[in-house]
Amino acid sequence: QVRLVESGGGLVQPGGSLRLSCAASGHISSIEYMAWYRQAPGKQRELVATLPSTGTGNVEDSVKGRFTISSDNAKNTASLQMNSLIPEDTAVYYCYALLIDFFKPGRLQGYFGQGTQVTVSS
Repeated sequence: QVRLVESGGGLVQPGGSLRLSCAASGHISSIEYMAWYRQAPGKQRELVATLPSTGTGNVEDSVKGRFTISSDNAKNTASLQMNSLIPEDTAVYYCYALLIDFFKPGRLQGYFGQGTQVTVSS
């Protein structure tokens, strides 16, 4: 069984910072990439940032210059550093991984974590 566990959400004032962490565990043979999505109330889930297993991370234009994705030099992890937060960043943030399960060789599958709430408010 594959699990993605997020941590680090919470309440922060506008202009503040938060760091979200995600760790993937279980029967993982290899990870193609990891990513962070978010879903605000009444809106569709949207991609925030991606981190390929090789190469550098990339963030979407809506958060460019404020958010950074990295692996923290640990295997099967992805962290999202969020700076200069604004109320529009309020959402549930989900970690995602596209990977090959050890017991399903050659088959890429996507997994989401349970999500962590980020609220930006004064």
